[in-house]
Amino acid sequence: MQNTMPEIREIRCSQSMGRVNSKALESIDQLLLILPKRPNSAVWREIPQGGKLKALLGKRPAGDNPSLLTRLANKRQTLVVAGQIAASASAFEQLTMARVLVAAATAEKAGCLGILVAGFDSDEQQALCKAVYAAALAASFRLPNYKSKPERPKIRSIRMIGLNERMDLERTAAEANGNNLARWLTVLPPNKLDALNYSELLRDLARQRNWHYRRFGSKDLEKLGAGAFLAVAQGNDNDSASIVRLRYRPGARGAKPELSLVGKGIIFDTGGTNLKPFASMLDMHGDMQGSAIAIGTLLAITDLGLPLAVDCWIAITENRTGPNAYKSQDVVTAANGKTIQTIHTDAEGRMVLADTLVFASRDKPKLIIDYATLTGAVVNAITTRYSGVFTNRPDWHPRLKRIGQNCGERVWPFPIGKEFLEDLHSDVADIQQCSADPVGDHILAASFLAEFIENDTPWVHIDLAASNHKGGLGHIPTEVTGFGVRYTMSLIIDEKLMQADH
Repeated sequence: MQNTMPEIREIRCSQSMGRVNSKALESIDQLLLILPKRPNSAVWREIPQGGKLKALLGKRPAGDNPSLLTRLANKRQTLVVAGQIAASASAFEQLTMARVLVAAATAEKAGCLGILVAGFDSDEQQALCKAVYAAALAASFRLPNYKSKPERPKIRSIRMIGLNERMDLERTAAEANGNNLARWLTVLPPNKLDALNYSELLRDLARQRNWHYRRFGSKDLEKLGAGAFLAVAQGNDNDSASIVRLRYRPGARGAKPELSLVGKGIIFDTGGTNLKPFASMLDMHGDMQGSAIAIGTLLAITDLGLPLAVDCWIAITENRTGPNAYKSQDVVTAANGKTIQTIHTDAEGRMVLADTLVFASRDKPKLIIDYATLTGAVVNAITTRYSGVFTNRPDWHPRLKRIGQNCGERVWPFPIGKEFLEDLHSDVADIQQCSADPVGDHILAASFLAEFIENDTPWVHIDLAASNHKGGLGHIPTEVTGFGVRYTMSLIIDEKLMQADH
């Protein structure tokens, strides 16, 4: 378990209201200056050395971000990194600009990072400040690193200046903690985070956060009839696979879950008997990112103390090849009694999720959300800039899309339904695991999973196409994005989707 738990380093953030003077800048090493596309004269008068900055900005090509890199004429020689953005810019555009500016500022030695948003009304200023704050927290977090010389911190403190009013940053910080944990878990090497270590790490997290922890091992799952999960797990050479349930109960300990989060935790995916080629297998230690998102979301909910009873179900196993591994044309029985004809052993994610969704839905929560790096088809459909979203409540599609637009983690809805099950017809079982024809596999996979939701429980499935994006995505600077924590918090808090069906 050595080095599997992240080091949480709190970054102090202070806020200053009112007009900015030169003295306020003396303690700032790097200043992020956010301006409108066409700042007027009044804006420049609000900024120390504004005349100089205006002249320099006029010499730069329009549309670039950073718009300006220069230094103030003060003792600190404060680096100024300026960016310009329209007041009508989307959340994604705000977060992207924030990532670019923070990257430019943190190329220098770590110090005090200043944030000044000038020329916007109070609501716009708050949104932009929070975007930059989120980007700074993501950039300052150190992912697992086993080099002999550890990396230096990028930011020591943050100071927001020139604010119209004080901001509540608690939610932004909680979402950042959840995202950072999700990225940390995903990046851990597979020999550091194996199936047993993963369940032990979750046990330790549960102790720290006062979550109830229960691990269902292979013998427990045999009694529960979880044949779909166990088919994948049987290729392991030890009894390491498990389904872990975490429970957050801010109220009565015995309360039924209102929200259930379900995550695919395939900690290494060889493809099984249908072995992946090298390039496809290289990064398969990250095939558990869905489970990491579920855990990161639970952490964010806990940090905020939301008055919500939440269960978190994590399906943990490897997908190995070997003499005991499951094969094409095996027939197995899932926990709900449905028989499944296996077609391709690399479609293991839907197998482990099937049983886990049965268990989650039996408690009749108001909403189930599952997260999975499930299909390549969804990447082919929408690239890695968006994630695919599916639901058994098709009237939710506009709301699910709007949530992504508003929070900056964008999704695109796809249909599911009985008509797609025609492509999963089996002559020997109730349903095929997948089709031998890969066309529309993201839709077929989600339609398959819908068959394991009991009690007509409202359900949202997120196929994490945007879990990895070269160069980072939105405010996240790393290829592993932790996509989904921010989206889910917006779904719960802003859109209140859980109340839509009740």
